[in-house]
Amino acid sequence: MNAHRQTLRNFAHRLLIVPAHGLSLALAGWLLAGCSTAAQRGSTEASAPKPGPGVFFVAPDGQNQWSGRLAAPNRAKTDGPFATLARARETVRREPTARAQPVTIWVRGGLYALAEPVVFTPEDSGSAQRPITFAAYPGEKPVLSGGRRITGWKPVTVNGAPLWAAEIPEVRAGQWFFRQLWVNGARRVRARHPNQGYLSVEAIPDAKADGNWAEGQTRFKFKAGDLQAWPTVNRAEVRVMNRWVESHLPVVKVDEAERLVMFSKRSVFKLEPGDLYYLEHALEALDTPGEWYLDRAKGMLYYMPLPGDDMTRAEVIAPVLAQVVRFEGQPETGQFIDHLAFRGLTFAHTEWYFPGGFDSGKDKAEVWPPPKAEVGGFAQAAVGVPGAVRGEGLRHTTFDGCAFLHLGDYALELGRGCQNNRVSQCDLGDLGAGGIKLGETALRTTDAEVARDNEISDCHIHDGGLIFHSAIGVWIGQSPGNKLLHNHIHDFFYSGISIGWTWGYGQALATNNTVEWNHIHHIGRRSNGDGPILSDLGGIYTLGRHTGTVVRNNLWHDFAAFRYGGWGIYFDEGTAGLLCENNLVYRSTHGGFHQHYGRDNVVRNNIFAYARDWQVQRTRAEAHRSFTFEQNIVLWNKGKLLDGNFSGTTENYAFDSNLYWREGGGEVRFDKWPLDQWQQRGQDTNGLIADPLFANPAQDDFTLKPGSPAFTLGIKPINLKGVGVRGTATK
Repeated sequence: MNAHRQTLRNFAHRLLIVPAHGLSLALAGWLLAGCSTAAQRGSTEASAPKPGPGVFFVAPDGQNQWSGRLAAPNRAKTDGPFATLARARETVRREPTARAQPVTIWVRGGLYALAEPVVFTPEDSGSAQRPITFAAYPGEKPVLSGGRRITGWKPVTVNGAPLWAAEIPEVRAGQWFFRQLWVNGARRVRARHPNQGYLSVEAIPDAKADGNWAEGQTRFKFKAGDLQAWPTVNRAEVRVMNRWVESHLPVVKVDEAERLVMFSKRSVFKLEPGDLYYLEHALEALDTPGEWYLDRAKGMLYYMPLPGDDMTRAEVIAPVLAQVVRFEGQPETGQFIDHLAFRGLTFAHTEWYFPGGFDSGKDKAEVWPPPKAEVGGFAQAAVGVPGAVRGEGLRHTTFDGCAFLHLGDYALELGRGCQNNRVSQCDLGDLGAGGIKLGETALRTTDAEVARDNEISDCHIHDGGLIFHSAIGVWIGQSPGNKLLHNHIHDFFYSGISIGWTWGYGQALATNNTVEWNHIHHIGRRSNGDGPILSDLGGIYTLGRHTGTVVRNNLWHDFAAFRYGGWGIYFDEGTAGLLCENNLVYRSTHGGFHQHYGRDNVVRNNIFAYARDWQVQRTRAEAHRSFTFEQNIVLWNKGKLLDGNFSGTTENYAFDSNLYWREGGGEVRFDKWPLDQWQQRGQDTNGLIADPLFANPAQDDFTLKPGSPAFTLGIKPINLKGVGVRGTATK
């Protein structure tokens, strides 16, 4: 058998090398997959879990009336695995003998299309000695899906374009509408104009002269030729980017003569000329392979296939549920969900959108201007978007080796009363919003309701903000004691990590958090070149009191903002008591380090390199000490060294023992002072302007060579060899 499998494998590889000999790449891939599957099956058989006490099975071909004690249906088809996780959960919950030992529910591979979220309550808890584990069957990939397959595709011609269409009666009946679509495991584009890039706002006719930037508008003027009064334009939505948020604005009307586009919602903040936007979901914009449009009135889904898409065989999935799993503890009464484990499961195909008839699809022209338009977005971080897996009162639970993929909201949310949980070796990608939310915006006054002491480690969090562009890789609200360790975070339009939710120096709970050994890059501008579209962002963004919080041994690079504020490390509104050391930060548009305002922060032994406009920024002068900046290396080849407000004395900010080097020469000034006058002010009395002797900074190698003047200043080498995900599972 093994010899036969190897013969097939060798033949398949030859087909891949010489595909022109008449057999397709698809066949070669199929043969390779078959060989891999056969090999995997052999491995799986060797490690297959055995039936026994506390062991249950779930499989797509199972039946909920069966015992769930067998991994596969028996020959007579009278017993076998359960069909759903909910049934397995119910069995463990209702049978006292099931929990006399640790429990494992093995979930066979395949797609589990959920009719409703799987809900866990306190009665589903395990214990430290007898945890309850939901695990992927060895070698298999179970997918808990909040979506539904779309079938019945037929070729049609619409507006002269050859398309494929599928009829969906539930859409026509007003029972279902969706804004995402996945074909063969890949996200497809909701019909978009322009197909690439962005348009820009020309003018804001309703902008008030009082300068109130927090008040949004319900219309703007567009540039000639940018928009048209298409027949379906009032089924479309404009997504406009302003400051650090996006606004989702259902279109009411396009007036081509006046060049005005009008909305049923208002923007989050005051729009400005030059703000970027795009329009999506007009049938007339369906003009590029890979795009789709959902006709609400007819209940028809139209799709323009990409080359290679065979719609007679394609797996097409649209989202139905906002969440696939919920944990409904009651921490206010001391009722928690404890000691569960999830291993190797995939959570997929969800969608959350604004509730309350955000876009009913009806002709809205007669109700414009709206008497009191709702806001089409969130003031920061898309904070109101929930998680596809969402918990309250969840404790001592692990998510290990799981995947959170193809989602329309945040992937995982551990909110009120979630404590001592661990998320490790997970892959979170293709996200409509962000990766992980820890905590809440609310300041809880009882310990049981505070989300705290959770750990996110060795996770790959990537390709997010695809619908809610201002979402975060990892967001921590009013939550202390969390650990972010060895994660790889990249490709978000807004910030990579955000910690804190108190503006200024008032009460705050985001203390004693640890951010170590993470690799964060391509924030603001994605690695495919898309962006920047938002402003005021950072690789890490903080606000409020942070006593005991440490940001150490992280690698940060490639940050960009649209108008302003593409910073690597960004201490915003009242950031206080935070230690930032041994970080490497390079290639940002507006600075490696910026503190808007705060107090008593320490920035020590970091490398800040190659920011575009300036390297270090302090915006607000205050009576107390803003920060101490010591034993850092600053390297640049363009722009200024310092920017902002450096009035005051060493009582207000303190620089010492830093090493500065401007490649290519040129005068080095510290704000408006040369080094000698800067030192006369008491700043950097031990500082140097000298080449740090990096090994090869042009190739991102910032290793210090022997003899570097950095060593004379007490600067220690930064060794980030172990940064990012440990192992290879999710790198």
